[in-house]
Amino acid sequence: WQDSAYFSLAQIACGKGAYGEALDLIGRSLDRNARNYRARHLKAALHRKAGRPVEAAAFAAETLKLDVADFGAANECYLAVAEQGNDTGASETLAALMRLMRGDAHNYLNLADDYAGAGLYEEAIDVLGRIADGVNTGIYPMLHYTLGYLYERTDRAGEAAACRLAGQQATPDYCFPNSLFDLVVLESAIRANPLDAQARYFLGNLLYDKKRFEEAIEHWEESRNIYAGFATVHRNLALAYFNKRDEPEAAKQSLECAFSLNKNDARVFYELDQLYKKLGYSPAKRFEILEAHISLVGKRDDLYLEYVTLLNTLGRNEEATAALTTRIFHPWEGGEGKATGQYVLAHVELAKRRLNDGLLQEALTLLQQALVYPPNLGEGKLAGAQENNIYYHLGCVHEALGEQTEAAHCFLTASRGLEEPASAMYYNDQPPDMIFYQGMAWLKLGSDQEAKRRFNKLVDFAEKHLFDHVKIDYFAVSLPDFLVFEDNLDKRNEVHCRYMRGLGLIGLGQTVQAEAELDEVIRLDSNHQGARIHKRLY
Repeated sequence: WQDSAYFSLAQIACGKGAYGEALDLIGRSLDRNARNYRARHLKAALHRKAGRPVEAAAFAAETLKLDVADFGAANECYLAVAEQGNDTGASETLAALMRLMRGDAHNYLNLADDYAGAGLYEEAIDVLGRIADGVNTGIYPMLHYTLGYLYERTDRAGEAAACRLAGQQATPDYCFPNSLFDLVVLESAIRANPLDAQARYFLGNLLYDKKRFEEAIEHWEESRNIYAGFATVHRNLALAYFNKRDEPEAAKQSLECAFSLNKNDARVFYELDQLYKKLGYSPAKRFEILEAHISLVGKRDDLYLEYVTLLNTLGRNEEATAALTTRIFHPWEGGEGKATGQYVLAHVELAKRRLNDGLLQEALTLLQQALVYPPNLGEGKLAGAQENNIYYHLGCVHEALGEQTEAAHCFLTASRGLEEPASAMYYNDQPPDMIFYQGMAWLKLGSDQEAKRRFNKLVDFAEKHLFDHVKIDYFAVSLPDFLVFEDNLDKRNEVHCRYMRGLGLIGLGQTVQAEAELDEVIRLDSNHQGARIHKRLY
């Protein structure tokens, strides 16, 4: 048998008051794994329960030599010393333990879980009583609910009800029950009061995390039906409806309700904008909604960057540049390359406009600025950054200025780099735009063969992979989009391939087919920047 099996049997025996049998079983567990600290904690408790506080204190002290931060052993030291009548020593031991536990509710709950698992409910109540201050609603809600469960197990129904009421009224912020003990506690609270909206909300969170999605949705819906004024329940339901039930309209209604209940929540507003994007809202419509809540836009880098992105998508590049200049961005996982990407895009688009208007020096300055990321964007340039588009347009500006040597140098730089198309799963994957501008640069250098080779690569890759079934790799990191709402990867792949094919067809001069392909990209993804920008090339 494994040590865990003996430990579980010892817990059962302890719960029945068979301390001698439990000590024998826990001894067998420790024979197999002397550093099973939960077993060591239980052995010390069994010595104390069997009327041997001296042995309990000695064994707990031995455990503390192995791990000075073992809360169970430290608590048994306190209880054993107290049973020996040493009030001063007990007070000092308890004070040291409470300093060690730092007032962290989770430390207390984990220790109470250990006691409750062995049926030592009074000890668990004593542990939680040190931090749960009556019905203080500012305390972590699971402390109240757990005390309610423990009082119920000790046949104190009145105290159990009072604690559960306190849990129901406590602030739910940052409360994420996640253990099997939490599951038992919350299920007991709901059995005692099926109209406890807060317990149902917490249980829904726990079950969703454990991939029991339908059960989670049922509890969230019950919570919402009992009390419709809690925004986060509606928000969680929106995620579940979209991601697990494929019910986008229900998701929209729930998330709009969540935002209506708390219009100061920038995160929910950001998620709502992301949902609108998934649902195909036009850039103009999304921008209108963001502008109507501009004070919220400034509260989050990712939300602010969506605002900037929409400015660029709508051709308002001067405003995008100004917005980027006036904010200090902070790097975040999944946001790599986004602020810098919009910075480059804004400058390149402005430079193209100046070039068309004959303002060549202004165009030159803008493109040179695009090559240097200002510190406020929060990111440096990656080694080997693909800047074919910048150098291609620099070549066009120098060519217009009559500076043929500089133009040739820029076109040659633009013609180099990775030329094999790839998927667009991760933020640093090769963008098809860069291969397109390699081909455009080769046309400027007079090599139609090299240019067509790149354009044909885009078309061939797109046609080969258009109907691929795509999955995210298990080790995927730095995905390019916010993934609260799950992406349709096959649709994303189709958009990417059609965009790639459209670029290749532009390069090959097949403008009618290219326009049809880019129109289809915009139909599938109305917010696709690249497709909207490159439609202007013909």
